[in-house]
Amino acid sequence: MKSDYLFVYGTLLKGFNSYMSKFLDKNSEFVGEGYFNGKLFEVSWYPGAVLSKIASERVYGHIFKIHDHIKTFKILDDYEGVGEASTEYPNEYRRELIETFLNDGTILRTWVYLYNNPTDHLRLIASGDYLKES
Repeated sequence: MKSDYLFVYGTLLKGFNSYMSKFLDKNSEFVGEGYFNGKLFEVSWYPGAVLSKIASERVYGHIFKIHDHIKTFKILDDYEGVGEASTEYPNEYRRELIETFLNDGTILRTWVYLYNNPTDHLRLIASGDYLKES
């Protein structure tokens, strides 16, 4: 299944001062703020999220519409450590298509980078909002 939407919750957030946040801003259109059902953890200087079936557990972030799906996701996949070919942290994240919610209630199928390792040793970001915690 294909989607041109991406949900971000960490260093790719709009306004976050990073090279990759600026790259995403140049290669997409900001759609709005929203959330998905999940838990957010502090991995290192960056967060990682996992899915949850509990409606009250939410990860908050921004949704973007990607302009050039193939080019942009190739660069983002490498940055996020998706796949064996990733240079620094292979398979640290996986890109998955999930149901997300804009703050106005609109439901979108978006790609999201989910943390792909155990979380039991990581600190939970209880608010689900990385910008509030950083």
